[in-house]
Amino acid sequence: MVVKPNAVTRGIGVAKAHDLDSFLGVCDYLDLVHDYRATGDRSFLVQEFLPDARDYRAMALDGEYVGAVERRLPDDALAAGQWKHNVHRGAEATGVDLPAELRDLAERAARAMEIPFLGVDLLVSGDRAVVNETNARPTIDAATKYEPGFWDDLAALIRATAGSR
Repeated sequence: MVVKPNAVTRGIGVAKAHDLDSFLGVCDYLDLVHDYRATGDRSFLVQEFLPDARDYRAMALDGEYVGAVERRLPDDALAAGQWKHNVHRGAEATGVDLPAELRDLAERAARAMEIPFLGVDLLVSGDRAVVNETNARPTIDAATKYEPGFWDDLAALIRATAGSR
């Protein structure tokens, strides 16, 4: 299983636990070491580890799919034992055209969260697809990774949000 602190980003503090003793040890470590003063959030997620899963981040704007990337570690990093497909940990993000069923999954997650701009992380392993996590402050970069009109729609959302305050 994978244990993830809720209040951190970029794969920081994320650990694999292979059995009950290692799981309890990770939980003890998080309780003792992690400093959550910035958010007051001492919670963490426990997720199934899917070793051969493909890792995607789908972007949703007002509940609609607007693009996606596949995040993948280079072969040498995988051979060295790395397993976190975070871009900030060395993974490469490549724009992809997600199939309709994954777009729909990302849109349903975004609508359920009711967050206007959301990154929805999907793991696909065999015939299973799961929402791994969501991110209300997703990194955005090359325009080629998003659907046409993305930047204009994002700018309109920002203007509307700024105007409502």
